[in-house]
Amino acid sequence: MAPASFQLIAALVLRETSIIYEPRKEYLVEARLHPLAAQAGCASVDAYVQMLSINPVERRKAIDALTINETSWFRDNAPYQAFTETMLPALMANRTERRHLSIWSAACSSGQEAYSIAMLLDQHLPAGWTADILATDVSTAMLTRVENGRYSQVEMNRGLPATSLVKYFTRAGSEWEIVPALRKMVRTRHLNLAEPFPVIGTFDLVLLRNVLIYFDQPTKHGILRRMHQHVASDGYLLLGSSETTLDLPADLHAMWDREQIGRVQAHRPAGGLTVPRPSSTTFSAALTGARP
Repeated sequence: MAPASFQLIAALVLRETSIIYEPRKEYLVEARLHPLAAQAGCASVDAYVQMLSINPVERRKAIDALTINETSWFRDNAPYQAFTETMLPALMANRTERRHLSIWSAACSSGQEAYSIAMLLDQHLPAGWTADILATDVSTAMLTRVENGRYSQVEMNRGLPATSLVKYFTRAGSEWEIVPALRKMVRTRHLNLAEPFPVIGTFDLVLLRNVLIYFDQPTKHGILRRMHQHVASDGYLLLGSSETTLDLPADLHAMWDREQIGRVQAHRPAGGLTVPRPSSTTFSAALTGARP
């Protein structure tokens, strides 16, 4: 890939998504654009990049291809363990009247994170409780994948327990399709984190994992400022294990409290409402009506 082509595509992605492709990422850009170039009948990736300036359909395809992040089922595991053992009991203790939870999977990619949470809710929410999960992404192609709920065998092999495969998926040709009950729990919406958020409400848990690392500091700070109003006063914001907010400016630093939960650092609205964590005995008793 010629340097000029890389500069053009990097500028396009930055303008459309605020995601930064730094020099030395030429190999990644070329690998992701090469199949699109071949499908479009271009002799090279360089020729394909030139086409993008006059072809909005291919431009959307290219942006989608370059905003796909690595994902897997129950990625890193520790956040999911912290959710079921600590966050979920605490949230339920303060929601005994409405008996409903709202969760946002921001930058959901192909949906493994959203559906991983849906599986845990199905396993741990008592009868009579409901939940909804909003899955958002800047890639419309990824949102379509989430809505379809279909995954290849290679994707299924990445972190999904065999028991979950049997319980939550059915064969669909060469792919696996998630069961309708979980698909109904997840709704999708196109959202660019780098732009002002639409009206989406507040959430008990927001998963913003492994995405801030792709933005520059001003964009990262803007996202965390906007995110603050969408986390419930006693809710949780989870970032990726390699991400940190220790370098925040003073005003933004004051917006968030940090709470260590096992190996996971959760962020919570500063001065928000908290409730005592139920004991394991209390929570176990509450789950006697849990779905099988």
